[in-house]
Amino acid sequence: MEGVFAVIFIVFNLLLLPYPSFSLPLCTDSRAPLTVSTKLEFCSYNGSSCCNSTDDSKLQKQFQAMNISDPSCASLLQSVLCARCDPFSAKLFTSDSVPRPVPLLCNSTVSTNSSQSNQATNDFCSQVWDTCQNVLILNSPFAPSLQGQAGAPVNSNFTKLTELWQSKTDFCDAFGGASTAGSICYDGEPVTLNETGTPSALHGLCLEKIGEGNYLDMVAHPDGSNRAFFSNQQGKIWLATIPEVGSRGTLELDESNPFVDLTDQVHFDTTFGMMGIAFHPNFAENGRFFASFNCDKGKSPGCSGRCSCNSDVNCDPSKLRLDNGDQPCQYQSVIAEYTANGTASQPSSAENARPSEVRRIFTMGLPFTSQHGGQILFGPTDGYLYFMMGDGGGGGDPYNFSQNKKSILGKIMRLDVDTIPTFGLRNPWRCSFDSERPSYFMCADVGENLYEEVDIISKGGNYGWRVYEGLYPFDPTSSPGGNTQVNSISPILPVMGYNHSEVNKKVGSASIIGGYFYRSNTDPCMYGRYLYADLYAGAIWAATEDPENSGNFSTNTIPFGCARDSPLECSTVPASTLAALGYIYSFGQDNSKDIYLLTSSGVYRVAAPSQCNYTCSKENVTAVASPSPTTSPPSHANQLSPVILLSALLLLMAGLA
Repeated sequence: MEGVFAVIFIVFNLLLLPYPSFSLPLCTDSRAPLTVSTKLEFCSYNGSSCCNSTDDSKLQKQFQAMNISDPSCASLLQSVLCARCDPFSAKLFTSDSVPRPVPLLCNSTVSTNSSQSNQATNDFCSQVWDTCQNVLILNSPFAPSLQGQAGAPVNSNFTKLTELWQSKTDFCDAFGGASTAGSICYDGEPVTLNETGTPSALHGLCLEKIGEGNYLDMVAHPDGSNRAFFSNQQGKIWLATIPEVGSRGTLELDESNPFVDLTDQVHFDTTFGMMGIAFHPNFAENGRFFASFNCDKGKSPGCSGRCSCNSDVNCDPSKLRLDNGDQPCQYQSVIAEYTANGTASQPSSAENARPSEVRRIFTMGLPFTSQHGGQILFGPTDGYLYFMMGDGGGGGDPYNFSQNKKSILGKIMRLDVDTIPTFGLRNPWRCSFDSERPSYFMCADVGENLYEEVDIISKGGNYGWRVYEGLYPFDPTSSPGGNTQVNSISPILPVMGYNHSEVNKKVGSASIIGGYFYRSNTDPCMYGRYLYADLYAGAIWAATEDPENSGNFSTNTIPFGCARDSPLECSTVPASTLAALGYIYSFGQDNSKDIYLLTSSGVYRVAAPSQCNYTCSKENVTAVASPSPTTSPPSHANQLSPVILLSALLLLMAGLA
């Protein structure tokens, strides 16, 4: 019963992403812009817009009802109303989280750190005043008070600006503003952002090997120290100390003494296991942490969640086929809470935790044995726990769970009320928030047989699966759950990705691994770029956004080599200069914002470019400290048996691809 209650609770408490603080394209309802196939009739927006034809028609009726007699003023007011359709309307119509009746009108010369490219010296606010000040407007949008400033009271619905505001200065103090590096304003035309110019050239990603262990997840300690938690698929979590960059130290991790051992609760077998860990932002005070894993209801009494194939989503579990010989919903996805309280004087100093659950947050039966995601993480601004859920497997999402809003498969969820989840995802594998711009929530979504993608996640966004696989229409081989018509959805296209043929000619042999925006100073030429990779370790990509905060990315594959002073031996691929990583499972980030690769051959950290003889014009090579003599790795360095290594490989080859 507890599992059923958890499912019901989750369904009614879903995703609401944090409101953006930067000029990422978003609409006033915090959703991503739509792709408009034909130009709107009233508002001059095509391509990407926050309006559909219905919205366009409503704006036209509002404009006609204003009954503006002066053609020049009418033209300006039309553009002001149509700013609702701008892909950046969320920022234009919001000031200090307060909704605005009209967009922020540009009213000063563009500053040197402006984010806009076409504002120049255009004082659009003055233009509106000068053109419309003595024109009668019915139900003027400039009549309401704004930001504590109010116009003069009037006794008629027909008003002039001069009847509402004493002067141009008062008017533009209320409705105007300048574009800055973190904001935008409206100048009468669709918003465009400055090109940032050619970024620093990338010659490669230098990697130093600091650990021999084989892990699926890494989470920086919430206390801000140089410690981090590492977990494996079998169900163990370790607390490790990370060596300083340039010290040639190795990861201090005692395999014989895990922080907590949950292997008795976790069902581990190829595509199953512990998928993610998350530590409460206030863990140092409250000792709370969470694990996302799979259980087997045939072996665990607490593995009793409701089957995700149920009457609510028009699915009958008795009609599902066996998957690899297993019954439908025999295996479940679980999120459980644990505590480190009582194991030390302060949770921040705890080196062990209790393996007994404090409470079960979520339990749900899985229809098939693959593509169930499972990552969990805390939002950096809202404190909510985010849960990344795959489509449940079965090949091509045969029951169309991802497009069914009543199903929580193929969704990203958090505990909240009266909202719908982000959906249309196949198997999200590794999502992250940008540490400098929390509104950038990036998720890699593993494809079926053709395309791997990265999406910027927004509230209620539909990312297309299974109507689309990335950029391409998808034709399922089996559709017992029905189909979603292409013209019935407005999918948000991926911002980056790659075809399978780009990395491997073998069908299906590609699987994306989502990463992070690089925010460390260790490699200054990598700063601000988003890193992601493929499971099979043949390629790593660096994505550059230009203009900044536009959501437009260009990507390049980059070579990745071994640092010449790597603390542990870092071998290369035969007949190649690429580091021999084996399989890449996940990326990690520590409290210093340094980036790590968790691979089948060990733990690697991004090092200074000069350590691989890569040229970076921004790197101060003379400031790089001389490495100390090589130190032997601690005797308790984590070593995994070949059996465990093989099992971990099977997880990602069978479950992610």
